[in-house]
Amino acid sequence: MMKYVKLLRIEQWVKNLFVFLPLFFSGNIMHFDLLMKSIFAFVLFSLTASSIYIINDYSDIESDRKHPEKKDRPLASGAISKSTAQIILVILLSLISVLMFLSSEFLLDNLWKFTSIIAFYFVMNLAYTFKLKHVAIVDVMIISIGFVLRVLAGGYATGILISQWAILLTFVLALVLAIGKRRGELINAQISGRTRKSLDGYNVQFADIALSISCALAIVCYLMFTLSPEVQQRFHPRVFYTVIFVVFAFLRYLQQTLVYNKTESPTKIIYKDHYIQVTLVLWLVAFLLQIYFKK
Repeated sequence: MMKYVKLLRIEQWVKNLFVFLPLFFSGNIMHFDLLMKSIFAFVLFSLTASSIYIINDYSDIESDRKHPEKKDRPLASGAISKSTAQIILVILLSLISVLMFLSSEFLLDNLWKFTSIIAFYFVMNLAYTFKLKHVAIVDVMIISIGFVLRVLAGGYATGILISQWAILLTFVLALVLAIGKRRGELINAQISGRTRKSLDGYNVQFADIALSISCALAIVCYLMFTLSPEVQQRFHPRVFYTVIFVVFAFLRYLQQTLVYNKTESPTKIIYKDHYIQVTLVLWLVAFLLQIYFKK
């Protein structure tokens, strides 16, 4: 079963947890009906993402076989045949279509908006797979837009309005993750001597500058989000103090990347760095207190 898990890249479904953000920040995480709608959006987005991963691996079989890490992917290694991957893709797309049809029962007025988000995400990532992932800057922008679409899908599924600052914060945060990953790939390319077309428009100096700018923008967007009138009114006015944890987390990440020259992707650094982990837990607890126990 592990080869099918790898083909669907189920470990990447963690990215789709962004669909729960509108529900979490609205203070309605305990609302059963809205929670079920968010779970539905998460499942549908995850299946759509997995279908894209299959198409991507199918189109990159030859290049993946020459890559030191990607050669172990199920299609590149031959663990799963092309015909089997095609069958799985058809099953996924059929399941997505059925779920979209069933969603008309409970998404009501927001059905076309939610459907449009899923369709746009699929088409955008098809373009990314076959062409745009080789275009510098455009590639990281598309990754960032993908995270925004996840948040919008969660908002449309539940009918919860999303503030402009929250959307901008999501975009910039995803930009940090995307640029950080590119920087790691650049460092590894220098060490191994192997490179690829998508890195032609980048160098380490540019990545460092872009990463620093993106981190600064993310901190500003988060601060403006906490100071926005709707957030101040919905939560406790002291919510802006949580920016302390955000600043520390970004500074720690920049330290790991620029000072200690960690080449892992940002998500891997988060999984390994205890300072960032503790900071995220403290931020989460502080925010929960402001949302659910503000009295």
